[in-house]
Amino acid sequence: MNGLETIASGPIWAGFVGFVLVMLALDLFVFGGNKAHKVSVKEAGIWSLVWVSLALAFNAGLWWYLNGTVGSAIADQKALEFFSGYLIEKALSVDNVFVFLLIFTAFQVPQQYQRRVLIYGVLGAIVMRAVMISAGAWVVSEFSWVLYIFGAFLLYTGMRMLVAVDQEPDVANNPVLKFARRHLKVSDDDHGEKFFVTKSGVRYVTPLFLVLILIEVTDLVFAVDSIPAIFAITTDPFIVFTSNMFAILGLRALYFLLVDVADRFHLLKYGLAMVLTFIGVKMLIMPWYHVPVQASLTIVAVLIAGSCIASLIVTRKDGGK
Repeated sequence: MNGLETIASGPIWAGFVGFVLVMLALDLFVFGGNKAHKVSVKEAGIWSLVWVSLALAFNAGLWWYLNGTVGSAIADQKALEFFSGYLIEKALSVDNVFVFLLIFTAFQVPQQYQRRVLIYGVLGAIVMRAVMISAGAWVVSEFSWVLYIFGAFLLYTGMRMLVAVDQEPDVANNPVLKFARRHLKVSDDDHGEKFFVTKSGVRYVTPLFLVLILIEVTDLVFAVDSIPAIFAITTDPFIVFTSNMFAILGLRALYFLLVDVADRFHLLKYGLAMVLTFIGVKMLIMPWYHVPVQASLTIVAVLIAGSCIASLIVTRKDGGK
């Protein structure tokens, strides 16, 4: 990461990683994350509010620190980059939620067991994102032209999403799932929230473990979209990493908050597809025109909010018929 300029020193990196580990430990061992229970909308709402509040508090703290060390101009710029990146990552994580819901429904996973799968899913996502961000930052620092490849990829992905927005992925015929079933001993019985069981001295994986594999693969696929998207906003590895982490840490709460109302936001996928398309175009035209971060933030916010409002209006009209 040395090839890219960053506002974070070693102690700041260590402090943030420590914060992430502490929050994960609290969630896992103190606040009931290790107990099987159905997460209520109220609990999910409180946790979503906590994670968003922590992200905003972090951004305010970052601005305050930079304002006192490197001046208000850089502080304003970095705070805006973080907020824009966080908004994009948070919006794209909603698409994760739709796919997670599809996977849990296909495997008929009871809600009280979904939380454990998502906890391990988040842990895996954090590791994968850290590796991919490190690799992405190094590639961008060594080969700056790769940003144009990112742009072309995002443009293609956004256009493909617009065309196939109503097509649902075929979970049952997923090649990863087929590979796992072929090479792992799978127990078909219900084993609660266990990932592994031993029968007659033979170790089996449970269907819930297959669900976990699909959740991890899904996040890997979405990371391929979301990480290039944030490099369009900033190439500072610290801003890329922190905005990604806050979005991921709030992903599980977001899932349980939206699980019962996901069908009401069916037009949101159009908004997300247009966000990716816009960011792809933004990266491709960089040699001729640099879109200011403020303009990017405004366009992304309008696209997401507009698609959410349109979804609610259409849903209300359909319900009134």
